[in-house]
Amino acid sequence: MRTYLVTGGAGFIGSNYIHYMFRKYGDSIRIINVDALTYAGNLENLKDVEGRENYMFVRADIRNREAIDKIFEENEIDRVVHFAAESHVDRSIRNPEIFVETNVLGTLVMLNAAKNAWELPDGTYQENKRFLYVSTDEVYGSLEEGDTYFYETTPFAPHSPYSASKASGDMLTKAYWDTYRFPINITSCSNNYGPYQFPEKLIPLIINNALQGKKLPVYGDGKNVRDWLYVDDHAKAIDMVQEKGRLGERYNIGGHNEKQNIEIVNIILETLKEMLSEDDPRKALVSKDLITYVEDRKGHDRRYAIAPDKIKEEIGWYPETMFKDGIRLTIQWFFEHEDWMKNVTSGDYQKYYEEMYQVK
Repeated sequence: MRTYLVTGGAGFIGSNYIHYMFRKYGDSIRIINVDALTYAGNLENLKDVEGRENYMFVRADIRNREAIDKIFEENEIDRVVHFAAESHVDRSIRNPEIFVETNVLGTLVMLNAAKNAWELPDGTYQENKRFLYVSTDEVYGSLEEGDTYFYETTPFAPHSPYSASKASGDMLTKAYWDTYRFPINITSCSNNYGPYQFPEKLIPLIINNALQGKKLPVYGDGKNVRDWLYVDDHAKAIDMVQEKGRLGERYNIGGHNEKQNIEIVNIILETLKEMLSEDDPRKALVSKDLITYVEDRKGHDRRYAIAPDKIKEEIGWYPETMFKDGIRLTIQWFFEHEDWMKNVTSGDYQKYYEEMYQVK
């Protein structure tokens, strides 16, 4: 039975990846989920897999070398999928230190633990082992006017402490291939959306606020462009890269769903109006009048757009979920999981939200 070590598996993308893998492989694989359970890590995301004999949760911080080494010593790990990261740009602007500690030093701990466990006396590695670092399109910076897409060969130009820390972990991972021929892959994805996403991010924030008749904060003029990728499509791509990707290679994972932020907000409002029944009192609360422009984020990149040409040509992956379909699936999930949203938006989150967006 192949064993996967998934870091950050209680977070948004990590938990969706675990669900995807169990749907695809069932009892033929084992997953060890390592998560420190910071504010965005939520074990409620994985309640339906807790009873599986081939699933184990370990609460540990990826910066803790002893804890990570122990996991490798006690288990025969075949695959590492490294999601764990501090990931919100706004938080990185306010507290960059924790982003460097987790995203750079934590990645180094993971690389060393896997390298030590898999390395043979002759300097090669046990057969069929793979380490995948989940990166982001933000390492490439912002596309300028006239540019088309980010490609795997696009030079790095990160503009926020978050993207700089991810770029650092990314380059460390690549260095382990170049220096040690350690078996790695790197994936750089565009903006994900879907179930279990923490509501500091745009799409769940807008859904949650609109249903409560709260103001909808939009940075600057709202015309920043992002490429949106449904999270299940991302999970499928990661699995395919680990099975078919060339060692040492980077693969961009894009959704071919470029949209301005204000366009996303309007689509969500229109879709909510369509999906809410006439007798649902929340329908009357959903309105474009809630849109509130707030001071732009420092160093706010204007446009991201990622070309998934290489992964399509070499591996056969392509995004299957159009945004109009993915946003309906996402909204329906939030309809069916109101308690989840209430739990994650209580307490400290509300204080942070009010301070960050200055919306009262």
